[in-house]
Amino acid sequence: MQKSKVGDIVIKQYGDKTVISKYPDMSNVVPSDSQLGKRSRFAEAVAYAKTINSNPILRLDYVKRYGDSKSVYQAALKEYLNREVY
Repeated sequence: MQKSKVGDIVIKQYGDKTVISKYPDMSNVVPSDSQLGKRSRFAEAVAYAKTINSNPILRLDYVKRYGDSKSVYQAALKEYLNREVY
């Protein structure tokens, strides 16, 4: 599926079909406590991955562990999210 946005219109392609729709208005949606917790945890994971990716020493450690087959950012993100939460 390919998706693009033009103004407040969303254009999606499913195989050989194109669907045009209005961009969803999410302003009245109230996230649950669980959703807020998961968003917060993901934001922490992004901050962690950015820190690893910007530090040459830590970045080299990840390259040694995971090789060039995996993005350092993605590896750090996955590692953080797979940690046990106490």
